[in-house]
Amino acid sequence: MQTIDSYIIKSSAQFQSNQEHMASLLNQLEKHLAEARYEGPEKHIQKAREKDKFLSRERIELLLDRDSPFLELLPLAGIGRDGFGPCGTLVAGIGLVSGKICLIASNIGTKKGGAIDHATVQKHQRIAEIAWENHLPVINLVESAGVNLPEQENIFNNAGTMFREITRRSKLGVPTISIVFGSSTAGGAYIPGMSDYAIFVKDRAQVFLAGPPLVKMATNEDAKAEELGGAHMHSKTSGVSDYLAEDELDGIRKAREIMEFYQPESPQAADREVKPPQHDPEEIHGIVPPDIKQPFDAREIIARVVDDSAFSEFKPDFGSTLVTGYAHINGFKVGIIANNGVLFSDAANKGAHFIQLCNMHRIPLIFFQNITGFMVGKKYEQEGIIKHGAKLINAVANSEVPAITIMTGASYGAGNYAMMGRMYKPRFLFTWPNAKISVMGGEQLAGVMDIIRRAGGKTVDEEQLAADKKALIEDIDYKSTPYYSSGHLWDDGVIRPSDTRTYLSICLEVIHLQQIDSSRNFGVFRM
Repeated sequence: MQTIDSYIIKSSAQFQSNQEHMASLLNQLEKHLAEARYEGPEKHIQKAREKDKFLSRERIELLLDRDSPFLELLPLAGIGRDGFGPCGTLVAGIGLVSGKICLIASNIGTKKGGAIDHATVQKHQRIAEIAWENHLPVINLVESAGVNLPEQENIFNNAGTMFREITRRSKLGVPTISIVFGSSTAGGAYIPGMSDYAIFVKDRAQVFLAGPPLVKMATNEDAKAEELGGAHMHSKTSGVSDYLAEDELDGIRKAREIMEFYQPESPQAADREVKPPQHDPEEIHGIVPPDIKQPFDAREIIARVVDDSAFSEFKPDFGSTLVTGYAHINGFKVGIIANNGVLFSDAANKGAHFIQLCNMHRIPLIFFQNITGFMVGKKYEQEGIIKHGAKLINAVANSEVPAITIMTGASYGAGNYAMMGRMYKPRFLFTWPNAKISVMGGEQLAGVMDIIRRAGGKTVDEEQLAADKKALIEDIDYKSTPYYSSGHLWDDGVIRPSDTRTYLSICLEVIHLQQIDSSRNFGVFRM
């Protein structure tokens, strides 16, 4: 494969300006991530310390293998929404436990008692989807007061998927381990109850469908918490608990011991020796311009992500606004599809062809999405841009090889669909802090509405129209930010562009835990 030549000039004013702008975006990202690491008020944390309890993230650190990476998922879920703030009350991510790749979900018991708000139940659903698709064992670190009752109408119907997915994974032979550190009430009792393995911490775990007050109200029976759901009772009488742990460290040790005996499917090994890119990934921060409408060469990004900066480009002289080709990331073969401008008919046909080839050879796909949409206008409509765009969307929708999407810039209109947006089910999707996602840009949408209102034949109040346009632009611009997107779980996290290779490497390790399926069957391609 040919090494990608880089043509950036690091000493140029443009590169320096781009770097400064990205640095300001990264500072904003770090502030939001710091908010997401909040684990509750100091008084609740101090109370936990007095009981010799660890915090949510500390439990994860103790569970993971020494020097294991931890790819946190959905850290900004809930940001900008009503509820419990960014991260919700659940820390989730992927790491190594006893040498096995696991998905770990840890309730934040010191934040709202670990109660589940709307964003948190959505987060549970998404990580269950990730675990199911990638056959990942799940370790739950349980301490939750259950559903946040004032939001129950948004939670109740969705929360049942948490229990369904545990047993679906079990059917596949993929286990769930739950360590119960504190209260797990009502529906939350089914988390350990449906797990393959349940570990209860002595004198701390309390698991019951109804606590003493509700039992008194429902049956007029007086019962103590230990009698209803204590760790001793469940370990020695009910059998809901499989292991009685002396303390939190013992519970974590037992979970690690269980994982030692877990035999995963035969993972696929990397194809070749891993070589770092020849160009520094940090330079990406100087390549990406502040203006979403200003183009940049996708090859400059690829050169800083793939092994040895080596790339075998497919159809390099055809459909130039879409870059396609083969490379290795962390030793794994990948097919790359990257935007280099608006999608024309030739680029759409090229992309559909390349997706078919990757399915033929069972090669995972990486989408670098920076797309303002398909080209419009009389000439392009007459050339059949709709049917050619439909071919690409058809190929994306029916592709069965795993895909990972990185939003590197604009994500507008049907371009989002054609480049493996969220609803087209990529295995993972991450966003850069400069990205924008919307039907179209705020100014363009406001301009369209302006034309429509003026075409209505009525007298236009210019002052009111100007005010409406300004309000619409501000609303669209706010709702197209990566933080609005991440808060609504349209991505799996906002990441530093220079960390893209690291994220892709870990995700590819996860994807290759099982044999890769592919499709040679697609819907009707309108010719």
